[in-house]
Amino acid sequence: MKKAPVPAAAGSGGSSKMHNTLVYLRQHWQLYAIFMLPAFLLTIIFRYIPMGGILIAFTEYNPIRGILASEWVGFAHFQRFLSSPDFMRYLMNTLKLSVYGLLWGFPAPILLAFLLNRILSSKIKQKIQLVLYMPNFISVIVLCGIVRIMLAPTGMINSLLGTSTNFMTMPEAFRTIYIASGIWQGAGWASIIYTAALSNASKELKEAAVIDGANIIQQIKAVEWPAIKDTVLIQFIMSVGNIMSVGFEKAYALQTDLNLNASEIISTYVYKKGLLDGDYGFSTAVGLFNTVINVILLISMNALVKKMNEGKGI
Repeated sequence: MKKAPVPAAAGSGGSSKMHNTLVYLRQHWQLYAIFMLPAFLLTIIFRYIPMGGILIAFTEYNPIRGILASEWVGFAHFQRFLSSPDFMRYLMNTLKLSVYGLLWGFPAPILLAFLLNRILSSKIKQKIQLVLYMPNFISVIVLCGIVRIMLAPTGMINSLLGTSTNFMTMPEAFRTIYIASGIWQGAGWASIIYTAALSNASKELKEAAVIDGANIIQQIKAVEWPAIKDTVLIQFIMSVGNIMSVGFEKAYALQTDLNLNASEIISTYVYKKGLLDGDYGFSTAVGLFNTVINVILLISMNALVKKMNEGKGI
């Protein structure tokens, strides 16, 4: 009597598929090369080649003579910026806008996602999402125009309060205006990624928690938060890495001569020194300094999160 054939190991099927995939790639590599070449060229041309412009930060750049023929000054531009009497003001304004924006703006889309997840009617949920997503498609300049009109002495806010205060001339009000308008514009759109992550939360666990008498906070803590925890951590690390990259357009558009003490940040300073004053070497050095600080913050926060999250980071 013949023995029954022994079934193949489960791993052999996987290795066979991998082998077939590699064979297919070798046979049709030209097809993949054609599709990947445009993306590869665009990345090289617009991402890596412009990195050579960093040399401008170490030269007294002359557009006529070019980068390599311009006078080499080393770290003189960095020393000039760091020794400037306004250095700490620009740095602190940038940090305050970024840190306060992170503290107030980062939790907003997460809370929105939790609230949207409680809506059972799909039609009502879609209508609310449409309203929340719409501000994201408004141009930053248009948004700043709306803010200026609403906060003008004869605007809607003053009409409601019965006052005639020009909020745009108040340095102490600039950060609140900047952060609040940013949350209104971007929180709804940023909640998409968390809403998608919440769709992976176990419905069985949620039903079990409801049956056990868990309230909304307990349901979020036990069922919904674990589903989006990794997404939140990655988004937080990336946000901290961009903490010095405050949007130039919005800060500049909301800037007035009377609120400069709070609204002048590194990015607006770079614009004025580089494009308006023509001091290209100095403005490039300031921008490079800003980028280096961002990279240091990103690496530091990633290392910190890894220690706190069982080795998981980006």
